Amino acid sequence: MSTPIVIAIDGPSASGKSTNAKIIANELGYTYVDTGAMYRTLAWNCLQQGIDTSNPEAVAHHCETWNAALAHEDNQVRLRVDGYYPEAEIRSAETSAVVSAVAAVPFVRDWMKARQRDCVQFGNLVMEGRDIGSNIFPETPYKFYLDASPAARQQRRDDDGIQENLATRDQRDSTRKSAPLVIPDGATVINNTGETPEQTSGRIIAEFNRLKSAGP
Repeated sequence: MSTPIVIAIDGPSASGKSTNAKIIANELGYTYVDTGAMYRTLAWNCLQQGIDTSNPEAVAHHCETWNAALAHEDNQVRLRVDGYYPEAEIRSAETSAVVSAVAAVPFVRDWMKARQRDCVQFGNLVMEGRDIGSNIFPETPYKFYLDASPAARQQRRDDDGIQENLATRDQRDSTRKSAPLVIPDGATVINNTGETPEQTSGRIIAEFNRLKSAGP
């Protein structure tokens, strides 16, 4: 049995990771994995359970004991809590405000890494996040790093109705001690300012096909 293919798509908030990863997964027939949603799910659950998200020890203990499991649904992987996926709740301003702090906890990142690597049980993946190519699947030859101008990224967040200070989020994600946001070694960097998702995803698929044809 061949080893599943992992296409890693990293980048800061509102760089187009989710939109393009979904398009690419659909085009290739691969399973889509939004790792940011996994961290948001934990952050949301911490708020639901009254966990102090500014206390790393409390967050780590909750992550160690919460009832969460991977589910493969509609050609994507979700992290369900007590059998429930909080699809709308994890995009709230309240969750967005605390997710960086939750995601910076070393135990949380280790826990998430194990679950994210387990996603290969569902076959070929298009996985997007902030440390996929650098930490989760550094061995994959299919690494992409998306970016766009700060103004374009903030406009995308505003258009989505998500209240998030991207400058603050970028600073937190790039300076955290555990698996910070970086451009992975060997990644193809794509600045998609002014591009449509179709244009960006087309560039990624073309480069993926080129790399795949070239072989190891």
